[in-house]
Amino acid sequence: MILKPFRPKDAVVAELEALLATAPAPIKPKIEQEIRLVRAGNKGERVAQNERYIQVLKDVFDQIEMPTRLGLRLAPSFQTLILVSPNARIDRPKKFDSSRVVKADLLGKVIKKDNEESSILGAFGSVAKIVSYETIEDMGRQLMLRHSPIAINYPAMFGLDKAQPQATPAVVPRQPVKAPAKPVESIKEAPKCRACGGEKLSIQYGKYGYYFKCDSCGGNTPVKLGCGIEGHKERLRKDGHQFFRECERCGSSSLFFVNAA
Repeated sequence: MILKPFRPKDAVVAELEALLATAPAPIKPKIEQEIRLVRAGNKGERVAQNERYIQVLKDVFDQIEMPTRLGLRLAPSFQTLILVSPNARIDRPKKFDSSRVVKADLLGKVIKKDNEESSILGAFGSVAKIVSYETIEDMGRQLMLRHSPIAINYPAMFGLDKAQPQATPAVVPRQPVKAPAKPVESIKEAPKCRACGGEKLSIQYGKYGYYFKCDSCGGNTPVKLGCGIEGHKERLRKDGHQFFRECERCGSSSLFFVNAA
């Protein structure tokens, strides 16, 4: 399942190379270093940053809607693994924890060992083991909606924004990222309980996704969505007590329901 394809940073490299061609001599080494770092990022993220990335992901997962089991909120676990060639030799110094450095052909065994050594609660809380494919996809799309691509002002970064006018860099156009559309309208007809016809409902999240819970009879009613275009599939996004219906292909977003505070 690939929800967000990798975007090469060719445009960034092209911009930096254009700056390098006209930059003063004292600035050139700094730009060359940045080009090396960006190109290294295209091949693989810098290992030293991985733990910081994990902390960012943990903070984001605290904000998105997650499934629950027996009243416990499930959460993914994150592990840092550094893969090397099966033919490589790994020297493991005593003063450095190299347990996360493994040969690529042993990856399966390492993951299996980690799962076997995890606690009962940790094993219970492993999202991938006990939720559906659709739930995993929904969490992925919630992460995508929170993604904001970074745009670095390299001329300002290297102090070249106030320099004399230079030739316009030949920058490869970046593919625009469509931001979620703002809510445009609310639902026209209040939803009703399919069992008793009551209108005192709240949206809850269960094993099979979002549903309406009736405060009067306790019955469950499916949440039905559709943007009206064949082949399109709307999804719900929660923001506090508000729920928005969104169609990724249309780029639409509208207020669907508000739970009572």
